[in-house]
Amino acid sequence: MKHCDLVIPLYNEAASLEELHRQIVVVMSGLPVTYTVIFVDDGSTDRTMEILERLADADPHVKIISFTRNFGHQIALTAGLEHSSGDCVITMDGDLQHPPQLIPELLRVWEEGRYQVVSTVREDHDSVPLLKKVSARAFYKLINLFSDITLTPGSADFRLLDRQVVSVLMQFREKNKFLRGLVNWIGFKSTSVAYRCQKRFGGHPQYSFSRMVKFAWDGITALSAFPLRLAFCSGFLISLCSFSYGVFAIVAKVVGVMTVPGWTSILVSVLFLGGLQLMFIGMLGEYIARIFDEVKDRPLYVVKKTRL
Repeated sequence: MKHCDLVIPLYNEAASLEELHRQIVVVMSGLPVTYTVIFVDDGSTDRTMEILERLADADPHVKIISFTRNFGHQIALTAGLEHSSGDCVITMDGDLQHPPQLIPELLRVWEEGRYQVVSTVREDHDSVPLLKKVSARAFYKLINLFSDITLTPGSADFRLLDRQVVSVLMQFREKNKFLRGLVNWIGFKSTSVAYRCQKRFGGHPQYSFSRMVKFAWDGITALSAFPLRLAFCSGFLISLCSFSYGVFAIVAKVVGVMTVPGWTSILVSVLFLGGLQLMFIGMLGEYIARIFDEVKDRPLYVVKKTRL
């Protein structure tokens, strides 16, 4: 009999945790597989850990990894994957927006034997804010434009991974992880299943707009050097235009066409070029900061407590 691990990162999800566990038990008990649920407490400050301890006492399927602080969603997923041992692993969020009722379909497609990755594609409910919808579309367009991989709009970290895929993923030790991009990058045969995104069962969204922007930036810089190439190309074009304007100014001065100097154009040019330089230096700094994080070779996370 096949064994399936469920990896679920949690950050202040006390309001939905018991209902999530109940739904998982109902779904998994009706399937011809054995299973383990690996909850990763990503430094929660509410009652999440207390509830996890109670669930683990009552249900031997429940395993716990608890971090000393909040290390981030992608790192929590990585920790769960590292501690998994099943023939397949399903990763999902703990707020019930990823419905456990889709698990049988993911397993069915995987058991056909044609795909090592079964992803999901989200169809948003009507209450999703317009800003979130627009920003999500913009993110997928940007990352598909700038990187060498293609992400399906609406794809999320709700997916099934074959054991072979998990073993390859765990060879990637980079600090700024973007797992949905890495899963596509490694190239195993994949398919997707559509699902209707549910409302949060309880609590508050943990991803603010600023955190979503950071997540998008991490994804772009993790998968592409395009921003650096953009800086080079922009600098080259501006230099070419500046050189052309310099030739024009010299010729105009010699033939006497332009005799009245203007300070406005000089000021605008200096400010424009100075702003571009600062922007591109900052862009270079982002990549250098990531190099700095990698060479320090710190552990991805620190575990406070486990029940495995």
